[in-house]
Amino acid sequence: MNSESINAYNLSERVITYDADMALMHPNRTKMVEIALQVIPFEPQQSFTALDLGVGTGFFTQAVLDHYPNSRIIAIDGAEAMVELAKVRLKAKADRVDFRIGDFRQLGQIVSSQRGQLVFSSYALHHLTWNEKLAVIRDALGFLEPGGWFLNADLVVASDPEIEKRIQKIREQRIVQRASGRDPRFRDLDATRLFLDKLEAEDHDQPLKLAEDLQILKEAGLQSASVFWMEYREAVTGGIR
Repeated sequence: MNSESINAYNLSERVITYDADMALMHPNRTKMVEIALQVIPFEPQQSFTALDLGVGTGFFTQAVLDHYPNSRIIAIDGAEAMVELAKVRLKAKADRVDFRIGDFRQLGQIVSSQRGQLVFSSYALHHLTWNEKLAVIRDALGFLEPGGWFLNADLVVASDPEIEKRIQKIREQRIVQRASGRDPRFRDLDATRLFLDKLEAEDHDQPLKLAEDLQILKEAGLQSASVFWMEYREAVTGGIR
């Protein structure tokens, strides 16, 4: 994640509306986390250490902490404002989280020689280039003990430009429907497209094709890189180290 992306998520106006905007623009976020939790093969009472790449407001971390009451999480994010919001969300459970402010492109320095059994991420790695993503995931797999799991809930793009165009049109229509005229940013299709283009440029979004993401997972050293769920431009991928 480059400095521009980090700065975009350090803006107070962005942080305040982040979760509400995610519910409007990415309503599958809850389902994607649920799918990831279903895939994790650990027993509910199992003790383990996990690593969250891009904790944001703590949405995914909260779900893991709730599902696994004996888990502990190292939560990394470059945006301090987001981390502060995550601490508020997690409340008493925050004492099971080791928050670290930093760019996860320097993951090796941030976690040093620590090891764990799970690495997860949501809506964060699509800010990276191909090479950056490969390097980050390779470092993340270095954190995992043998048999550990890596899971990523994130964005992808279609292989065919015409299919991508159609998916984007469906996306715009659904956002307008969910907004129901209550948000001027999404009053119609044109306004929605303008807002999305501006937001993605500011955030330096650069999602890859699903096949490219799977190739990166394999090159990074993940066994049986798999797709566990996908709908249009959102997917849950991962596998076993």
